[in-house]
Amino acid sequence: MFYFSICFISFLILFFISGSLFFISLTFLMKNFVFFIEWELISFQSSSIVMTFLFDWMSLLFMSFVLFISALVILYSKDYMSHELNLNRFILLVLLFVFSMMMLIISPNLISILLGWDGLGLVSYLLVIYFQNVKSFNAGMITALSNRIGDVALLMAIAWMLNYGSWNYIFYIEIMKNDLEMEIIAFLVVLAAMTKSAQIPFSSWLPAAMAAPTPVSALVHSSTLVTAGVYLLIRFNILFVETIFGKILLLLGGLTMFMAGLGANFEFDLKKIIALSTLSQLGLMMSILAMGFPILAFFHLLTHALFKALLFMCAGAIIHNMKNSQDIRFMGSLSLSMPFTTMCLNVANLALCGFPFLAGFYSKDLILEITSLSFINMFSYFLFFFSTGLTVSYSFRLVFYSLSGSMNSSSSMSVNDDISWMSRSMLILLFMAVIGGALLSWLIFPSPDMICLSLFMKNLTLLICLIGGMIGYYLSNVSLYFSNKSMKNYWFSYFNSTMWFMPFLSTTNLVKMPLNLGNYVVKSFDQGWSEYFGGQHLYRLMMYFSMFTQFLQTNNLKIYLLTFVFWVIFLVCFMFL
Repeated sequence: MFYFSICFISFLILFFISGSLFFISLTFLMKNFVFFIEWELISFQSSSIVMTFLFDWMSLLFMSFVLFISALVILYSKDYMSHELNLNRFILLVLLFVFSMMMLIISPNLISILLGWDGLGLVSYLLVIYFQNVKSFNAGMITALSNRIGDVALLMAIAWMLNYGSWNYIFYIEIMKNDLEMEIIAFLVVLAAMTKSAQIPFSSWLPAAMAAPTPVSALVHSSTLVTAGVYLLIRFNILFVETIFGKILLLLGGLTMFMAGLGANFEFDLKKIIALSTLSQLGLMMSILAMGFPILAFFHLLTHALFKALLFMCAGAIIHNMKNSQDIRFMGSLSLSMPFTTMCLNVANLALCGFPFLAGFYSKDLILEITSLSFINMFSYFLFFFSTGLTVSYSFRLVFYSLSGSMNSSSSMSVNDDISWMSRSMLILLFMAVIGGALLSWLIFPSPDMICLSLFMKNLTLLICLIGGMIGYYLSNVSLYFSNKSMKNYWFSYFNSTMWFMPFLSTTNLVKMPLNLGNYVVKSFDQGWSEYFGGQHLYRLMMYFSMFTQFLQTNNLKIYLLTFVFWVIFLVCFMFL
């Protein structure tokens, strides 16, 4: 009962704050308010430590969405983690995770951004290793060490910001774009964002982080950890647009989108398919950011948060009922035994695919139309549209494997929808996944922009979606009932399902080599030569001097005479030699 009260009280508080922030953000949006608050923590003589907060419509709206999804995740955890003895600790970790994200969102200062940034990294590590087994430990290590690269880049950006006299980047962002030194800061910020948002070549940690409990995955993949990099680049967008880093980010974002979409079509783990879909959408956000449309990227960030949290909640309900089995090949005919969960999963999948008038449609369709209208190279244009087709393909494949056909699991398994708190959380998110896109499009884009395209270009997005869905259905049908085509092309399937061998490269080069090099440096220098000629050598030298002075202080006349004779002989030899 105590645990239930913690879950329910946390849910009520977060839900109330989320609603309040949403209506405040509307006021800020309509009246174009920006509040910059300075809170003096310590003042000593002429020095003072000041904490700064930035409140504008973007930060308030994003905080509202993060708190809304966090509240529903905590309510969802009441049933999903009901077997957990330390539910109290789990809820506190989730709240700490949300607090770190809040710190990141409202910070116009690189130092306080680093507090939230590192807080996210630390708490995500604790949540990934939550189940305390070898798989969780390995996943936690690759997550933490991949993100440390971005942390170091952010630290270097903080050091370079000293050239401007302050760490409040918000004051200097306009000046920095005309400065040659800004290229270094732009590079470091883009590198930090790429590690946190898992872009190529740092993509392997994101599917590995699926070792965390499903409620954590719903929170991480929708609105917190992986979106931190995108949000940082939205704030720093002016620095890298129309520079070489913007072009590199466009290419890597497109390749990430393509690689994740292709890999999800060869994956059989339910949670990893949804994780790869997150990776695909992050690539889409990064690509449109690199083209210079930060508001569009933010719009897709919010709509994506709604249906992705719902997708993970549905996956969690299915896994919970399937007695912790995540393989979609063991599922089937779930639409008969779990109709409500199936309905939510289908709506979330259609929103992900960009089905007209659901949440994902308003942002994805707008992004693809803006891409068609922009001056962009053919390769990036191909990646945008082909990856959209792959999204629909793996979504239909997931639906076909898990919801249709016959149950491929044990006949004694009891599968049903009778999980009250999980269903209520999913119902609220289902409502938002249907109306969220339209609501946000009216708020963020109150005056319509003219996008002038030909009829074929206008319908190209829907055409690509239909073709992708048909291909996904056909290949799944053939694989499930006739012959498994992917096994006949084993190496091609293996190459794609392992994300182009990125986990092997990451664990060998990104983790193993630096750790081995660090061990070698410590053994050779820190505990080797520097120790021998440093601390230990100084210790021995001082010990010999101490023994010699103690020897002299015995007041023995023979010793003084012998010492005097020794020095005379030494000086004579030195003079004559």
